[in-house]
Amino acid sequence: MIISKTQREIDIMREAGRIVALTHEELQKHITPGITTRELDCLAEAFILKCGAVPSFKGYNGFPGSICTSVNEKLVHGIPDDNSLNDGDIISIDIGAKYNGYHGDSAWTYAVGAIDEQSKALLEVTEQSLYEGLKQAKPGVRLSNISHAIQTYAESKGFSIVREYVGHGVGQDLHEEPQIPHFGPPNKGPLLKPGMVLAIEPMVNIGSRYVSTLSDQWTVVTVDGKRCAHFEHTIAITETGYEILTVK
Repeated sequence: MIISKTQREIDIMREAGRIVALTHEELQKHITPGITTRELDCLAEAFILKCGAVPSFKGYNGFPGSICTSVNEKLVHGIPDDNSLNDGDIISIDIGAKYNGYHGDSAWTYAVGAIDEQSKALLEVTEQSLYEGLKQAKPGVRLSNISHAIQTYAESKGFSIVREYVGHGVGQDLHEEPQIPHFGPPNKGPLLKPGMVLAIEPMVNIGSRYVSTLSDQWTVVTVDGKRCAHFEHTIAITETGYEILTVK
């Protein structure tokens, strides 16, 4: 069942999203060669707590970190550790914050120092694929139109869409219905309605679309070892379109 949110609930989620956006902004200052992902995790947790929220991911199904930190060929659910970032790396950081009982959720992929042209293109295409999908986010449109727009754009640029992981509804639970693939035909699935709150999060690979999970049972990597990116916003469907909640 898809849970539509009241205006009061969306107001709370807007603040949760703002805290997530501010945390991304804070971490971006520190994403430089030499810092460890564990240090980024500690900075994020302290900042989220200072904002009056709690990290959504810490302890979620046993996840040990406050944020997910996925470097280069790691796609999602990377566990913060003592490995340092190197010049030329890319890092996807997924942040969730729970504020007054409601979650905000957003991921972004960042360059560490100077990155190669192919990695730059990967980041640009993945981010733009998110916004191509959001162009379809309006009342009366079928959910899969978002999915189809994301896939069409990313593949038109020569990249591949990961199919094993999907976007989702957000609210009092971090993951709610509906599931939102980032591929597929248009005009399928439920009609979008005002009050729906959704996390749209395309995951795009340079090489093949296939991924696997490491022995830690969390970290997802590309099978071919090539780089990948992940961009995500939480949005609310409005009477006329959508509002991004995970912004300052």
